[in-house]
Amino acid sequence: MIRKALFFSLTLVISLASVSQAQPAGTGDNPAQHDFPRRWIGKWKGTLNWFQGIQKRQSVNMELHILPTDSVNQYSWRIIYGDQQKDNRPYLLKPFDISRGHWLIDERNSIVLDQFLLGDRFSGSFTVEGNTILNNYWLSGDSLVVEFFNSQEKPIAITGGGDSTIPKIKSYGMRSYQRAVLKRY
Repeated sequence: MIRKALFFSLTLVISLASVSQAQPAGTGDNPAQHDFPRRWIGKWKGTLNWFQGIQKRQSVNMELHILPTDSVNQYSWRIIYGDQQKDNRPYLLKPFDISRGHWLIDERNSIVLDQFLLGDRFSGSFTVEGNTILNNYWLSGDSLVVEFFNSQEKPIAITGGGDSTIPKIKSYGMRSYQRAVLKRY
């Protein structure tokens, strides 16, 4: 009974924290949604570092160009890794539901990724070929920070669930982490 009450209390605290973060007190909406993507516009570049476990596997130049297009509320979202001739990804950033911070990154090849403003983060998650990718972008001072987490799609362990008061918990293997701090140029 104590475990059940503790689990319920923890769930309630997490839920309330999520609601309070989604809507700043007294405003009723998120001021970050009014700055996005306007404050993010520009050409950004830096170095993307790729880690597997505790080992750094590779560093590569990265650019992100966020620029207005001729269409209202649509922006280029061009990601360049290394040389522009080798890995240049000319995507489009489109609104889906601006009032909820829901945007789309259209890869222009039938792939469209959902992205969300969560506080000051622009985040999304998708699964491809057994890998789940979680991405985060945010402004930090004069930098644009980019993170990608790669985990296995299938759980490596399922624990808990011993009785009806304990939920089953799935754990996923983390494959890699990538991080870049980009500056406008």
